[in-house]
Amino acid sequence: MTDQRNIDDRIRTYYRDQFDEDARLTTRSAQGRIEHRRTQELIAEYVVSGRVLDIGGATGVHALPLQKRGLEVELIEPVPEQVEMARAAGISARVGDARDLPFADDEFDAALMLGPLYHLADGNDRQTALRQAMRVTRSGGYLFAAALSRAVAFQAATLTRDTRMTDDLANLFEKGRPLPGGRFPAGHFHTAEELASEITEAGLELVDIHGVEGPAGLLAEQLSVDDDETVDAAHMLARAGSVMPGLRDLSIHLLAIARVP
Repeated sequence: MTDQRNIDDRIRTYYRDQFDEDARLTTRSAQGRIEHRRTQELIAEYVVSGRVLDIGGATGVHALPLQKRGLEVELIEPVPEQVEMARAAGISARVGDARDLPFADDEFDAALMLGPLYHLADGNDRQTALRQAMRVTRSGGYLFAAALSRAVAFQAATLTRDTRMTDDLANLFEKGRPLPGGRFPAGHFHTAEELASEITEAGLELVDIHGVEGPAGLLAEQLSVDDDETVDAAHMLARAGSVMPGLRDLSIHLLAIARVP
């Protein structure tokens, strides 16, 4: 069984010392631009005003655009250095954990969980995080919960190593367990159907599961962030197949949109 405490420690090290999440979504590759653009687009379809909680919001890369369009945003994040960067950008932010939110019931109009689910290995922890987000969001408000696609994780693994079906690869394919030894502190990889099931199990009303970047996401990781023509084409493709069963699992990220009953 995966030790969540080990993953939590690795999360703090990874995002503090090894990886720039803000750059990933803005300047590193075309993939980040597509992911950020499409995520913001989906949020805007449902949230036009009010107070938003960004759970696991990193440096505020998603919170800042929401704030600029007039929403009141509160950010909570387990990595202190990222909290400081969010505060420096003008976002109200504090250190905290998705499984134990320090907010009152019904305090927000919407909540974002664009990272916590795929860093939590145990289904009970994911349920706790979802229910915490639901608790602090008012009835009728929306939750946006991201997951990493199991299909893409398996594809990436088998393209870069011996493709014999080892026990580790079987566990990834069948159970969503990350391969051992990876630098990224993943906890779980979802299918769209599994993500939908976890959303409804938590008591939320599922609106839909979207594939965020579309099937060109892996390719776009190798393309320049300044390639506007490619970004626009991939974005159009992502929108076209956004909720299509099967095709949406070819996106690196899945996004559940749910309503608080």
